[in-house]
Amino acid sequence: MNHTASPESRYLVSTEWLAAHLGAPNLVIVDGSWHMPATGRKGREEYLKAHIPGAVFFDIDAISDISSPLPHMLPTETLFRAAMESLGIGRQMKIVVYDAQGLFSAPRVWWTLRAFGAVDVAILDGGLPKWLAEGRPTEAGEAPYLPARFDATLDRDWVASIDDVAAQLADRRVQVLDARAAERFRGEAPEPRAGVRPGHIPGARNLPVSEVVKDGRLADPAAIQKAVEAAGIDLSKPVITSCGSGVTAAILWLALETIGAPPTALYDGSWTEWGASDKPVATGPAE
Repeated sequence: MNHTASPESRYLVSTEWLAAHLGAPNLVIVDGSWHMPATGRKGREEYLKAHIPGAVFFDIDAISDISSPLPHMLPTETLFRAAMESLGIGRQMKIVVYDAQGLFSAPRVWWTLRAFGAVDVAILDGGLPKWLAEGRPTEAGEAPYLPARFDATLDRDWVASIDDVAAQLADRRVQVLDARAAERFRGEAPEPRAGVRPGHIPGARNLPVSEVVKDGRLADPAAIQKAVEAAGIDLSKPVITSCGSGVTAAILWLALETIGAPPTALYDGSWTEWGASDKPVATGPAE
């Protein structure tokens, strides 16, 4: 089931392609919608009202390490395997992920699936907004699924801990690229979570996701390249992506991989962890 990738990225599939393959064997469609707590929107509630036919719901908050005080950290391999198999998501299947905002939380689900060993994962270009705008069908309620097998093996190199980030910044081996809005990066806007200091990781660079996502779609490779260079990133050196809580950091991962410069890791705890820790904090523009 070869898909015609979008010219922007080999990890995107078009709404036309997905519409033509609805119900295909070995294809699983995943609604990975998640919203910032302040929006009041609930991904699962919206999924139950309307989703792409056959799609199952991947709950970023539930499929996580619930023992962690941090939001939606990666779960154990055992938990992830059980969650995927309960949704009918197989490791060898063709998986297409979308979200309700166009391109917001789907990259986090895409990245998570790949980190645990899924072999063929794509993101729906334009997501649910584009699908709906084209008058394509939706259905309500829970989608039925078939049993599937997912032998989950986490590639731990893909995930950076707070100590990894601190150590690598200290010897300047790695660049940290922060996806948050510039006002939050500079420490001028309040943090959405209690107990988290404003500012950024000392030495980090800032590339707000609004620079690489336009109208719910990934910018073209030339625009991504320009934005990354403007942020002061040297693509010949390793990059760790970061954000508020590990969700939009995956958008930067998608953007960097699209221009042939995949990051070395994603900082799962991101600013929610760093800003609440005893680690140093910088404010103002990137040094």
